[in-house]
Amino acid sequence: MSVPNFFDLKAQNKKHEEISMKTFENKVILVVNVASKCGFTSQYAGLQELYAKYKDRGFVIIGFPCNQFGGQEPGTEEEIESFCQVNFGVEFPIMAKIDVNGDKEDPVYTFLKSQKAGLLGLQRIKWNFEKFLINKQGTVVKRYSSVTTPGAIGEDVEKLL
Repeated sequence: MSVPNFFDLKAQNKKHEEISMKTFENKVILVVNVASKCGFTSQYAGLQELYAKYKDRGFVIIGFPCNQFGGQEPGTEEEIESFCQVNFGVEFPIMAKIDVNGDKEDPVYTFLKSQKAGLLGLQRIKWNFEKFLINKQGTVVKRYSSVTTPGAIGEDVEKLL
């Protein structure tokens, strides 16, 4: 079964309730696999800044915690949410913890990786804080590596709004 676009997918929120990605229809979306104990964790600040700047214009960031890279997201959903709010004032949605690679990878990431390969054509997620930019029609338009800062994505977001 092929999924024609992002809005046909479902994922679990931090309470493990199924959420349709149609909830975010007609918005520009940045999907990020996040972790609380990573060298890139400070990107939460930039992500929140990006979200605050564009949220009133139809932009949303969806964070998917993942513990597959060096065990850098060991906490429960409640601990992750608390960490994000206390340390970075995160207001964008943080979903349930998932796998982004392998036999148990979440269908959202199966879809995202099938739409935009990474460096050298690799599909797998290499590390925490890889990012996918999705337009208002549910098409994945760009993939960013972990080293790409949220501030560097602002211009691309602006073009899609």
